[in-house]
Amino acid sequence: MNEIELEEIKREIVEGRSLTIKTNHLVNGLSADLRGLSKRLQAAERRGWAQSIAAYVVAVGLILGLSRLALNSQVEAVEAKNENKFARLTSLENEVELLRARSEAHAKAQREAAKVYEFIQSRQPRQLLEALPSLTNLELSPTERAIFEREGTKARRELSVQAYHRGVEHLERERYHEASESLAQALELEPDAPHAPQARYELARAYRGLGQYKSAIFVLMKLSEASRNADVMDEATWLLARSQADAELYNDAKATLRSFLRRFPRSPLRSRARKLLSQLNKSH
Repeated sequence: MNEIELEEIKREIVEGRSLTIKTNHLVNGLSADLRGLSKRLQAAERRGWAQSIAAYVVAVGLILGLSRLALNSQVEAVEAKNENKFARLTSLENEVELLRARSEAHAKAQREAAKVYEFIQSRQPRQLLEALPSLTNLELSPTERAIFEREGTKARRELSVQAYHRGVEHLERERYHEASESLAQALELEPDAPHAPQARYELARAYRGLGQYKSAIFVLMKLSEASRNADVMDEATWLLARSQADAELYNDAKATLRSFLRRFPRSPLRSRARKLLSQLNKSH
């Protein structure tokens, strides 16, 4: 083997080494590129996974939100329906309570009316008058009320007449206190009755008998001015003058006597009135 061949072999060895080094460099670069690509792929996979998760979360959230809106809408519709049913139920309950109250009021009115009818049929005027106020706020028909009012008026008239006659009887027996109570009761029961003027006159007599001259004067002054009964006015004016004289109201008594003589020229009491007026003029 000559030198040329040796040189050629050396040169080939050097070239082989250079080629090996280049190959190693290329392999190392390729390996680095592969590692970088792998990292980029892994990063891309992580980004894709994260994006998938985010998209899933967004989708789930959107679905949940829409579901909640739909559920809320259904709940609101159900609640509104239930509220309408509850309001209707409350209205029906109120109507039932109102009907029950009306039924009870009607039954109570019928019971009370039956009691009053019994007093009317059994002719118990006092019990009838005591029971009538209980019918004031009850549900009665206009016809029933008219009947009760008419019967109440009759009962008051009957009791007033009875009290008037009792008062007159007491007065005749000079039981002035009992007479004043009975006559006052007669006027309280029916102050505008036909016998009321005479009852007031008799009441004044009872007061005078009790020595209550001012009470007698108070009753007689109204009676002598307002009574439509001429006989009562005549006697009431004469009794007024006597009561004023008894109460030592002499000037009032003389004025009343003068008025009596002027107003009642045909009264059978004129002579007594002149005599009393003469006595008062002389003594007072």
